[in-house]
Order: sequence, then structure tokens, then C-alpha cells
Amino acid sequence: MGAKGQTYKGRWQDQWWAVGLLALVILVAVRVALNGWSAWPAALVGGVVYAGFLTWLLMRRRRRDAKAVGTEPARVPELERRIAKNGEMPDDPAEQEAMVRLIRRREEKLRRNQRWAFPLLGLIFLGVPFLGFASGNVSSGLMMLGFGVAFMGWMIWFNRRFVRRMAAMRQRIEGVGGYA
Repeated sequence: MGAKGQTYKGRWQDQWWAVGLLALVILVAVRVALNGWSAWPAALVGGVVYAGFLTWLLMRRRRRDAKAVGTEPARVPELERRIAKNGEMPDDPAEQEAMVRLIRRREEKLRRNQRWAFPLLGLIFLGVPFLGFASGNVSSGLMMLGFGVAFMGWMIWFNRRFVRRMAAMRQRIEGVGGYA
């Protein structure tokens, strides 16, 4: 499965074309829903460009993570899935070590980025509704404010849950294998 010399195929959702296709479908659907059917050519062109960029960015991140933790890029999504779902630990000690390195890498990125990311998201999702209020569109401002509060609450809850799961998985692996 993840032994040296073998390539890991992974789930179809982890393939670059599936990521790009999903991004394309979502982007086109949202743009058509917001702008109507007459905007489908522009939505398709914009969706292809953005989906291509998003796919390139995701694959680049996957390659960098794989290089940093010492595994192949196709293994990174499976390790992330195991961490996020608080699933079973890998049997292979090399994979356990790679998982610990990936967890430490994610924890460091979260610590480094949450200093600016949450305040910026708060400013965007809780500050933009006041532009609606200032322009006199109270119903739009209230709707955006409700969405912003719900989204920020969900983001904080999701972040805390993910951090707890990463710490629990790292402790389970370090307790078993003793990787410090």
C-alpha cells in the first residue's frame, strides 16, 4: 500500500482531475444560480480558469507536504483523512512517523495562520454587512450578518475540533511508537 517502490492509487476524490471537476461544477452552478442561465458561457470560462488554478494550488501543496513529511504525494490525502476522522493508526512505523510529521506541520501552520486568518475572516464576514446597513438595505445587511455569524461560529468550532483531533492522534501514535 505505502511501501517503498509501490505507488499508492488512492481514492478517486484524491485525484487531480476529480478536484478540478468538482471545483468547476460548483463554481459554474453558483455563478449560474446568481446570474441566471444567460451567464453560462462566462461562468464556464471563469470556472475553468479558477478550477485549474485551484487544482494547481492544491496539488502543489500536496507535493510540498509529501516532501516535508517523507511520503509520496498520493498518500497525503489518506493521512489527512485518518487524522481528521480520528481513524486507525497506520501499521507501518514509517507511515506513523510520516503522520506525526504531517500533524506537526499542520499544527504549526494553524498556529501561524490563525493570528491573521480569523481576524480577517471576522472583518470580512461581520464587517461587510455594515456596508449593507450603511447603504440603507437593512434586509440584505441582516441576512449577511446572520450568515457571517453562522459561518464564523462554524469556522471556530471546526478549527477547535480539528486541532483536538490532531493532538489526540499525535498522542496515540507517539504513545505507541514513541516518536518524539
